[in-house]
Amino acid sequence: MSKENYLEIAQIAVKAIDSKRGEDIELIKVSDITVLTDYFVIASASSNTQLRAIADEVEYKLSEAGFEPHHIEGEKSEWYCLDYVGCVVHILLKQQRGFYQIERLWEDGEKLNIDDLIIKD
Repeated sequence: MSKENYLEIAQIAVKAIDSKRGEDIELIKVSDITVLTDYFVIASASSNTQLRAIADEVEYKLSEAGFEPHHIEGEKSEWYCLDYVGCVVHILLKQQRGFYQIERLWEDGEKLNIDDLIIKD
């Protein structure tokens, strides 16, 4: 899979999260600072029901586009991690996101503008 595919995966994930009203969505390019992945998508959910709905929508929309996850962690928990190798999607309950602050680990990455991917209220 090419680097362009990883950005496409990230963009589809952002749109899927937004469609289920995920909050505080961030898209961070980290390919210059780690070999783990190229992009992180991080978002918050306000309830377990919304968390599951967002994770399901991300997986569905990416599968529809021909992308299958390498691995999924956190089913039935408060933090989903959907690993698409070049893009890793983290969806957390607000409380967990505030506690773990995972975006701080990647603050040296390049935060990408997602304004053209999300619907403005």
